[in-house]
Amino acid sequence: MGQARFLFLQGMASWFFDHLGRELLARGHEVRRINMNGGDRLFWNCTPASDFRDGLKRWPAFLERHLEQWEITDVVLFGDCRPLHKVARKLARARDLRVHVVEEGYLRPNWVTLEQGGCNGYSSLRRDPTWVREAAGAAPPWTDGERVVSRFSRRAFEDVCYNVASMAMSPLYPGYRTHRPWHPAVEYAGWLSRFAVSPIDKRVSRNRLEALLASDTSFWVFPLQLDCDSQVREHSWLGRLAPAIEQVISSFAHRAPLSDKLVLKEHPLDNRLQDWNAVARRAAMREGVQDRVVYLPDSKIEPLYERAKGVVTINSTAGFLALRYGLPVMALGPAIYNMPTLTFQGGLDDFWTQAASPSFETFDAFRRVVAQRTQVNGGFYSKDALKLAVQNAADRLDQATDLRDVASQWSTQVGAEPNVEAPSLTLTS
Repeated sequence: MGQARFLFLQGMASWFFDHLGRELLARGHEVRRINMNGGDRLFWNCTPASDFRDGLKRWPAFLERHLEQWEITDVVLFGDCRPLHKVARKLARARDLRVHVVEEGYLRPNWVTLEQGGCNGYSSLRRDPTWVREAAGAAPPWTDGERVVSRFSRRAFEDVCYNVASMAMSPLYPGYRTHRPWHPAVEYAGWLSRFAVSPIDKRVSRNRLEALLASDTSFWVFPLQLDCDSQVREHSWLGRLAPAIEQVISSFAHRAPLSDKLVLKEHPLDNRLQDWNAVARRAAMREGVQDRVVYLPDSKIEPLYERAKGVVTINSTAGFLALRYGLPVMALGPAIYNMPTLTFQGGLDDFWTQAASPSFETFDAFRRVVAQRTQVNGGFYSKDALKLAVQNAADRLDQATDLRDVASQWSTQVGAEPNVEAPSLTLTS
């Protein structure tokens, strides 16, 4: 294990990158940082940082200069679909540098993702059950890991701090443009509106869920994702959430058994800047199935999975949980679990009548491989969870030289653009 020279780019609204940098310094590595906005500056006190103040056009030359000057061996970033990070991944590959992508965990709630090359649609994990079962031979038995507590209050507070600092120091970073589709103030307005009606949402969801579970009705679940999430915008052929809702309801109306219902569950972190309930209601009315579509604005997903007939998802980690419950899953995007014997490989129209349960052998093998190669136990939004994540992530990065050899065995396209054909979403004649 030799000394590495790490460059940290943008992280989340959390102290994770700062604490991880300090731990790597303590282990004898060199640590560098480039700030893109005031939020980055606020959440980084580990080492002196360089500031990038210009726009995207000047970013490649700026980054190339610093990679060369600092003799960087490893790049660490959060979210590989941000415009600045896409360029960084491309330049790092050209220089044969290791790129470590941090994300929310595939195996939440007790894990965070730390994957080399790319994650989600850019993951180098093969969508091949034969390879998965063979790779699992070197993976330890599955455990849930140490329990992690994630505090929403801390997440919200640190998010506000990050964005306020970014806005306050915007004159220092005139070229910075957020990767998100909305200004933070607009998002917060949506959140305040959601909080105001939260008691009503909870009561409505509870009543609808109780009525559904008390009946003998068979139902399918469609867990909604965030419209701004790169999983939807970058790693989905649908591109946005509204067409996904319309496609799923249309297919359900034409192909699902007439006695079945479809349950749409809103994402708990949705900012309500779009009214997905209204989108679903209009689509259901257009297809004449308004009495068969149930919308839950604020509900846990586990009670649904205990009774569901199957799950339709774009590429959400909710699909991973559904596989854990042994439910048939239809993935409409290049999810890392979208492969034969795990998810339905036919068209959406056929899923309602031909869905089959996943292979437990493949799922167990896949979960162990994912945990071993892409996950670290820990979290971002509590003191103990952060400490655990930092220690485990530092251990993983300490082995970076070895991981390069392992990664080359996963795929010859590490970090490459996804090359997965879209499933059939149109109605068959």
